[in-house]
Amino acid sequence: MKKLFINISLSVLLILSLTILISCEDKFELPTTSELGNISGDTVYVQLNPAWEGFNNPQDIFIGNEPFVYVADTDNDRIVMMNLAGTVLGTKAIKRPVAIAQDYQLNLIVCSEFDTLGSTFGAVYKINLVAANHNIAEAPITRLLPRPNVPSDLKTGIRYTGVTVFYDNSFYIARTGPNNSSIFDPDNSILIFQKKLLSDGSKTDTLIGRLPSIEPIGTGLLTAYNISSLTSFKRRNTDFIMTLTGNTTFKTQWLYYNFSSETPGYESRLSPGTNQMMNPNKFSRPEGVTADISGNIYVADADRDSIYKFNSFGDELQSFGGPQLFNQPYAVAHFDKTLYVVDKGNNRILRFILSTDLR
Repeated sequence: MKKLFINISLSVLLILSLTILISCEDKFELPTTSELGNISGDTVYVQLNPAWEGFNNPQDIFIGNEPFVYVADTDNDRIVMMNLAGTVLGTKAIKRPVAIAQDYQLNLIVCSEFDTLGSTFGAVYKINLVAANHNIAEAPITRLLPRPNVPSDLKTGIRYTGVTVFYDNSFYIARTGPNNSSIFDPDNSILIFQKKLLSDGSKTDTLIGRLPSIEPIGTGLLTAYNISSLTSFKRRNTDFIMTLTGNTTFKTQWLYYNFSSETPGYESRLSPGTNQMMNPNKFSRPEGVTADISGNIYVADADRDSIYKFNSFGDELQSFGGPQLFNQPYAVAHFDKTLYVVDKGNNRILRFILSTDLR
């Protein structure tokens, strides 16, 4: 009888301890609506408090290799640099940044805008953090696009909407625009930058062209129809995932380079109709995507105010959200079991962990 009393007491103490542990956090049950596939289970997402606020129309977030947190604070015309606790370490003035990545030399690559000749153009910049000992406000900044003395780059309708970096410091830039009749250089494209060796032994980021076999406008696979974001895996390959907001059937696509094909090039890693991520019209307006170190994929759908999670086979896992939590989630990042979400409409960054990862 005494042993039974002890066991009951320990059980009560355990329940009380768990209650205290999560008392300053908010739990969000997995969705039961048809919009998110009626996912069920015991695992829930737990929101970490406080929310990070003070932004104005933020549109991207990236966890650097240091690691620091970088936010594209779009309507404040700046990049915000924070530590993992959310303390602001510095800012960099830049016109309307919308996408950020970082290479393995710790340079930031930023898609934004700039003004010249009385007009506003899309732009891509590189910010050299190492040269300023990570004082981002003082870091040298170089414009990669439009290229100096290349008049064809100055097109008012063009914007750069996504960037992702690979293991060799090459990177891809997503470009959108209204003119897509050219078979040589349509506006909707993925541009390739690689390091070019100069005569003095130094290297410079050089535009070498656009990815072939990617249609500028299309409703199926391998299309660049209004790419909204790009992300790669931290692996020695050139796989990448893109989200699209154009009139396409598959608005999140994982592409890999097939070297063994008779005509080597990018192909879809996941086959349509064989997994939930590639179900036709699965997404409404996906604006952001990221992958964690296990290969899980997270998609932010701004129209459905929801975050979708898939494993590396495209099977849907712990998706969650709704208008009671998000107002246009626009970007996601993942680091050390923590999911970071840009809640654009509420001008804040939210953080979540799975209930199974509480510690």
